[in-house]
Amino acid sequence: MSEKHHHLSIVLVEPEIPPNTGNIARTCAATATTLHLIKPLGFSIDDTQLKRAGLDYWQYVDLEVHEDLDAFLKKYGDRPLYLATTKGKRSYTEPHYEENAMFLFGRETSGLPRELIEENEEKTIRIPMSADTRLRSFNLSNSAAVIIFEALRQMDFPGLL
Repeated sequence: MSEKHHHLSIVLVEPEIPPNTGNIARTCAATATTLHLIKPLGFSIDDTQLKRAGLDYWQYVDLEVHEDLDAFLKKYGDRPLYLATTKGKRSYTEPHYEENAMFLFGRETSGLPRELIEENEEKTIRIPMSADTRLRSFNLSNSAAVIIFEALRQMDFPGLL
């Protein structure tokens, strides 16, 4: 185990489905990754499905809730940001992730705001998938896990057993 730690974050912009957020919270707890939720949320943080998906890991989640995307960007816009989108210019395995990188994921039904993607094209990443047009994207919680583990792998899993 590495004695070093990281300051990676998963950022959910207006998440809509409680079990996805709960599953991501569990991943964040298990990897010492900060979870940021950007309002409006499609559920209450007290939602039963959200709590059930996160099991008893919620007490271990470093959680920040932001009123909106502008408030988040004002506070963290100087950190390395990576926008996970099916419209990403690079595979998620291409960048060399910094130890304080933040990974932004959009709503399950519509993704990240188009304007944000257009203004930050060089920061976009994607998970390769079938060209079959019936498939729009991977599940949000699976995508977050795939990408956070690539960043952690690059850093030799700091602080993890």
